Amino acid sequence: MKIRVGIYGGSGYGGAELLRILLAHPHVEILLVTANEHAGKAVGEVHRNLYGLTEMCFTAAPAADEESERVAELDCLFLALPHGQALDVAPRVPAHVKVIDLSGDFRLGDAAEFLEHYGREQTSPELQREFVYGLTETHREQIREARLISNPGCFATATLLGLAPLVAAGQLSGRVIVDAKTGSSGSGAKAAANTHHPQRMNSFYAYKPFTHQHVPEIEQELRRVGDWTNELIFMTHSLPVARGIFASIYVETKDALTAEGARELFAEFYRDSFFVRLVEGSPDINWVKTTNFCDLGFAARGRQLVIFSALDNLVKGAAGQAVQNMNVMCGLDEKTGLMLVGTNP
Repeated sequence: MKIRVGIYGGSGYGGAELLRILLAHPHVEILLVTANEHAGKAVGEVHRNLYGLTEMCFTAAPAADEESERVAELDCLFLALPHGQALDVAPRVPAHVKVIDLSGDFRLGDAAEFLEHYGREQTSPELQREFVYGLTETHREQIREARLISNPGCFATATLLGLAPLVAAGQLSGRVIVDAKTGSSGSGAKAAANTHHPQRMNSFYAYKPFTHQHVPEIEQELRRVGDWTNELIFMTHSLPVARGIFASIYVETKDALTAEGARELFAEFYRDSFFVRLVEGSPDINWVKTTNFCDLGFAARGRQLVIFSALDNLVKGAAGQAVQNMNVMCGLDEKTGLMLVGTNP
């Protein structure tokens, strides 16, 4: 029995990666994929990497009077829409259909923080409380029983996976500094000032200091993992590459840890998490690009510990994690359809 899937917003980078992964998923049938600007065009015409792999065409988003009927045919609906649009769509989805939202619309439980960081009102606060945060490695059991999933942000995924074991073990002391860098695809498919790749390819700069929308998301989830009361300094930078996130996370631990001691602590925490790989020294974004892996490495000196976290912002940071969550929600092995191998070189 196939899982009948729909994708709202199939023309962006997140939608393209959902299609790339789900077209090869052994237990999925894609029934609907929308892209208003490309309605009527073949998927392979818009995403040339998918040329010849499917005969599907994009459709316009269903009108309100026909939406319920079309979406009711689905088992799972992925919302790969710009921030703000899922607020309108999610309340209309029939109650038997699972929803995985890749935007930030339902990540934050605090309406005031949502307004501050996303610039709009949380218009569905009751529905927001039903959403489960979709970091599979820390919320697996809740995800298993959930109907509504809010997929984490890419920076949040890299940071949370690097900090969760230490917070759970009560090992953090003092300030935490996250120095995170991302490729240009994290800004989406539409070019804009300071996000367009030609602007970024020979440059390097910080952006959104102290104001990044993933900060309240990170702190919210760390409080769920353990006793998080630390000060977080979170800085993001533009990497001159197309895809990949690399975060250096600087912490002070309560007990002196060697790099090997940190590795053992993390290995125990992630013992059931296939997609978290613990590597010697520093990871490399080239090792994780196009895959659903997050690679973590360590450097230590006394009570000073640095966690290095690397992932593909479009896969483990977005579409791959969404499919991982779908697998868990539908009772499948979470690796299904996600054994994506990176390239070398």
